[in-house]
Amino acid sequence: MHRIAAHSFAAVLLAVSLLGAPPARAQGGQPPHAWLFGTWTGGLFPVPSGLTAEACLSQPVVIFTRDVVLRATLTDQLYVQRLITTVRATPAGFEFAFEPATVGAEANGLFGLSGPPPASGFGCDTVDDLHVQRRGENEIAFPGCADFPNPLVRCPSR
Repeated sequence: MHRIAAHSFAAVLLAVSLLGAPPARAQGGQPPHAWLFGTWTGGLFPVPSGLTAEACLSQPVVIFTRDVVLRATLTDQLYVQRLITTVRATPAGFEFAFEPATVGAEANGLFGLSGPPPASGFGCDTVDDLHVQRRGENEIAFPGCADFPNPLVRCPSR
């Protein structure tokens, strides 16, 4: 498990917001999960109606890239980074396998107090796997993952 500051992804978020069009299906040299690339909100909570691009991009809950999936937690200002080992497209979505989770000695709890390390998984049956269910053109869910009881929606670009 790797933790990185949210502000270190400002460039990634800016690039994603400037793309304008939703990502196309994976083609050519793209990995099978290319459709997911970008920022997503919800999951931890229901998505508010009338969500603006600025509000969504300022605090995304999950970020998908080619090699990494980042997730926000309710108790930490840092994103949890999971390195992707494999991704397999399924008729219903995608199945991710991550590098085995490790806990660093530097883990701090809420407000800098010592505490348990942040959740490295998504609250699913196994920490190092994630099943993503595609529910629509811009909506996904993590079925069976207690940390993400609600659907996620793609952050609008504008």
